Amino acid sequence: MAWSTRQIADLAGTTVNAVRHYHEAGLLEEPERRSNGYKQYGVPHLVRLLQIRRLRELGVPLAEIEAMGRADKDPAEALRVLDAELEATIERLQRARSELALILRDRAPIDLPATFGSVSRHLSEQDRSLVTIYSQLYDESALSDLREMLDENPRTEADDEFDNLPADADAATKQRLAEYFAPQIRQHLDKYPWLTDPGPRSTKGAATLEQTMVAALREVYNLAQLDVLYRADLIIKGMTDDRLEAADEETDR
Repeated sequence: MAWSTRQIADLAGTTVNAVRHYHEAGLLEEPERRSNGYKQYGVPHLVRLLQIRRLRELGVPLAEIEAMGRADKDPAEALRVLDAELEATIERLQRARSELALILRDRAPIDLPATFGSVSRHLSEQDRSLVTIYSQLYDESALSDLREMLDENPRTEADDEFDNLPADADAATKQRLAEYFAPQIRQHLDKYPWLTDPGPRSTKGAATLEQTMVAALREVYNLAQLDVLYRADLIIKGMTDDRLEAADEETDR
């Protein structure tokens, strides 16, 4: 029995282009040609084509099919590697489905970790940018704590004022906001002590965490907002900065 390229492709449940590609890849031997120049495939070609299709259905890449040999050889090791890769792929897809379910449930933006969906409506643009960066820097336990912090402190008018604070805000406004936020920050530090030394909770290492967060804060916040955070830190530590006080006095004149 002899088949044309189209006939054998139909028998094997594949396409003419696929058959030609298998020839080019060296996976399927070229058949003899009839006097009219048309290829004529035989049973061995059909068997090999079905073997290739079966391996493709199992997820074996074309580049690895030839290395695995034909049906009379033992491809056990290659199949074990493939099985491990498929297991990892399945786990990744299952995680993706779980995250999609949370995103759909909470109608959350897709750029945020799914676990932050329940608080996403209360996040400012700056908050979202930082949370997106956090998701690449912190482990799951730390991210869980950060989500709890956001959940424990619903947005207030002071948060809106801070987010919209102009870079040339006066010293009195910055100090007032710092005094408002300092108790909240102190509460977080008391409840989550790791915040004072976050390096061990980073998936990227302490040095990368510090460098990235310093750069992120400088980009996300303007000078006045950074000043508010600095003032709040001084209040928490019970410290003063003579240079800051002098600058405030100069500004008030």
